[in-house]
Amino acid sequence: MRIAVVNNFFPPRVGGSAHLASALAERFVRLGHEVVVLTAAYHDAPAEEDVRGYRVHRLPAFGMPQLGLSIDFDITFTARPGNLRRVFRILDEFEPDVIHQHGQFLDLSWLTGWYARRRGVPVLLSVHTRLESRNRFYSLLFRALDRFLVRPVLRLSNPRFVIMDELAATYCAARYGADEDRFEHIPVAVDPDWCSQPPTRDVRAELGIGTGPLVVSLGHVIPLRDRTALVDAMPGVLAEHPDTKVLVVGHQYYDAYLRRAERLGVAHAFLSTGAVPRADVPSYLAAADVVAHDLQGIGCGTASLEAMAAGRATVCAVRETNFPGVELRNWDNAVLVRPDHTDDLVSAVNRLLADPEERRRIASRQRAVVLDGFTLEKVTRKHLDVFELMSASTPAGKH
Repeated sequence: MRIAVVNNFFPPRVGGSAHLASALAERFVRLGHEVVVLTAAYHDAPAEEDVRGYRVHRLPAFGMPQLGLSIDFDITFTARPGNLRRVFRILDEFEPDVIHQHGQFLDLSWLTGWYARRRGVPVLLSVHTRLESRNRFYSLLFRALDRFLVRPVLRLSNPRFVIMDELAATYCAARYGADEDRFEHIPVAVDPDWCSQPPTRDVRAELGIGTGPLVVSLGHVIPLRDRTALVDAMPGVLAEHPDTKVLVVGHQYYDAYLRRAERLGVAHAFLSTGAVPRADVPSYLAAADVVAHDLQGIGCGTASLEAMAAGRATVCAVRETNFPGVELRNWDNAVLVRPDHTDDLVSAVNRLLADPEERRRIASRQRAVVLDGFTLEKVTRKHLDVFELMSASTPAGKH
């Protein structure tokens, strides 16, 4: 099968969807399929290159200015003269059986959607991010963008949707008019072996943390993952565990949590690394007693699942029904709190820090959850099964 993978984000750019797109492309090739990748130019990465058996095309792009929005990080767009012709040329030469798009509001998905419409190629669309904000103005703006821009564009290619959790299902139904018949329930994938590999760095020694309690929070700091929930919880945590440190690992696009920490008098408990090489992530996970990242009710993302795969007790603000077909049980194989709920978070972190044996037991069961349904092998197979059905249902000779 010939699979075109499309994502404005792709390595060397870091991020959950970038690494997932790359990992899936590599697995597709290993299983004997042909793959081409279309992505946006990024820094000094070559315009074209062969990577682990597939061809990557990076189209000319421009960066989005920093505006303080909920998706305010280094997004690159490809809406430049000539790129539509480039997309048609690349894909006509490749002759894809299916197009796998990552990101519904990224313009490469729109360009390849137009190609799919013209050539009759089936499209599978993975929805990684929801256009949402707790700011009223931005919330109204995002709803308008979804209704008047994204939804009409998606009608061009009429994609099937990869639904990674219950929040995505609700969102796609409400914003894009998609129903269950167009949903493919496939979770995000992680590599447990990579996540749990022995550390190559002694993070605690390097940062002078010592042996005290350490909460690690992974991922870019943006308004939708702003870390203020951790700041608000720290007075209660420090009251019981005064030596606790919080290590924020990721690029800081939004620093409101630091100002809040100063006001609450807990700034001394917070350390920040900025962006780190992906190869170092297992070392940061190995240093953690507790991991807390997804605390604002927007789902359980890749960083949290990788922490679970690494065998670290991980706190998330989702419901037990978050992943269709996966049974989460609070304080058994999950540690779940209400979104932005200070008392819940204080109680959960203190309980985990106070009882190393319970922490290890829950971490082991969280890892088992990932091994059971979130491995790259299983998620790759689910994608390929969908691709085969989609390709088989396309009228002969249409593409």
